[in-house]
Amino acid sequence: MAGCQTTVSTRLPDQSPAQTAVTLSPGDVVKLTFPGATDLNQSQTIQADGKINLSLVGEVDASGRTIADLQQKVEALYKPQLQNTTVTVTLESSVTPVVIGGAVKKPARYTFDRPTTVLQAIMEAGGADEFGTLGRVSIIRLVNGQQRTQV
Repeated sequence: MAGCQTTVSTRLPDQSPAQTAVTLSPGDVVKLTFPGATDLNQSQTIQADGKINLSLVGEVDASGRTIADLQQKVEALYKPQLQNTTVTVTLESSVTPVVIGGAVKKPARYTFDRPTTVLQAIMEAGGADEFGTLGRVSIIRLVNGQQRTQV
């Protein structure tokens, strides 16, 4: 979350991929690669209902799963149809939900499908309003289930 306000600064811990498994969500694009059946290779966007639609097996719940969980689920679903059920699932692109509040012109929840700076996010929300200043911006994140603020 980002907004124009003052708060106490707290240093955020380093966030490495090993610490946090990515949880898939609607809007994310996953690539499925089948070494034993290349005609099934595809990229799928996770729909608003959390599902992807795969050849031969139909709809699969993807949202809320990790990449490893989805890979195991897809392998299990294809087991009756394929001799080599090995599949590799990778995240091609991800969406990031951001709540922009405080002294901005259009406070709301925004979704970004690309890396976005704090300034770009604030500008998406119409910039600072008459009470806001870009010199006092806070970023609030959930880190291991706890809210952390960085100024």
